[in-house]
Amino acid sequence: MAYMLLIVEPTEQRATRTEAEGRALYERMLRFGDGLREQGLLVATESLKSQHDAVRVSRAGGKTRVVDGPFAEVKEMVGGFFLLNCQTREEAVAIAAECPAAEWCTVEVRQLAPCYE
Repeated sequence: MAYMLLIVEPTEQRATRTEAEGRALYERMLRFGDGLREQGLLVATESLKSQHDAVRVSRAGGKTRVVDGPFAEVKEMVGGFFLLNCQTREEAVAIAAECPAAEWCTVEVRQLAPCYE
């Protein structure tokens, strides 16, 4: 079964770190991903750039609307993800608990499934 671990972090948390601190945390996350890859669990992983460059796109009544970020009402952002192939939800939750990011933000565990389920 496919599970996604979403790294949900406070929007301004990255700005509180020095570049060296940020790089050190990023290296920890890379090593975590390497371990998952070696176990045959990792399908894909990526870090996402800050929401400051993000846009939201919606379409209603045939009109497309694009809203630039940052989004003042948002207190959290998805900072990255790990896409895993696990046997059970419990396995995915155990992996999330070992994720270094769980020390400074929330790791949301979501099973992939069609939107009608």
